[in-house]
Amino acid sequence: MTYSGAVKVGGPADVHELTDLMISKVAVGPMDNNAYLLRCRATGEQLLIDAANDAATLLTLIGDDGIASVVTTHQHGDHWQALAAVVAATGARTYAGAYDADGIPVPTDVRVEDGDSIRVGRVELTARHLVGHTPGSIALVYDDPHGHPHVFTGDCLFPGGVGNTWKDPEAFASLFHDVRTKLFDALPDETWVYPGHGRDTTLGDERPHLEVWRERGW
Repeated sequence: MTYSGAVKVGGPADVHELTDLMISKVAVGPMDNNAYLLRCRATGEQLLIDAANDAATLLTLIGDDGIASVVTTHQHGDHWQALAAVVAATGARTYAGAYDADGIPVPTDVRVEDGDSIRVGRVELTARHLVGHTPGSIALVYDDPHGHPHVFTGDCLFPGGVGNTWKDPEAFASLFHDVRTKLFDALPDETWVYPGHGRDTTLGDERPHLEVWRERGW
């Protein structure tokens, strides 16, 4: 089946099968959050991005193999409602951005800085610190050696714009700058974007609209 990234709460996961990595996307909770299970195809090790809600659904997705780690993209409560339950059930190591970790009520084992590597089996992800939606949001970039990059953006980049900065010009300028320089300027158009809510996109689909976003201020 061709991956579309179209999921709905209560529905099945959609699976993006890459050469070295399997990415399963599921929607959970009243705010229609996306959670992503990454599985290294060589080792079977798994990592979860955002234990957002509905621990039962996430633990079923994880299965008997468990997870080695769970990454929380940022401190907003809709992205960690199931974190305590998932960690209790799996013993997973927790990761979060260094400047958001104190806002997450589950202890963070690893405080992530810009440029840090997070591994799942033999697959390496690179964290990018994006400031504006929260002080310590992180995106995770997988530079697939067999194809184009993939980036998990939390609530910092969506189809149609950057994340919410609540009409704060300074916060918007910061987030727009970080998203532009660390994602759009660093990665090619083919880069697949997996956001914290809703449908996927690519950098190429969004790139023509950057100046419109800048001018409108959101």
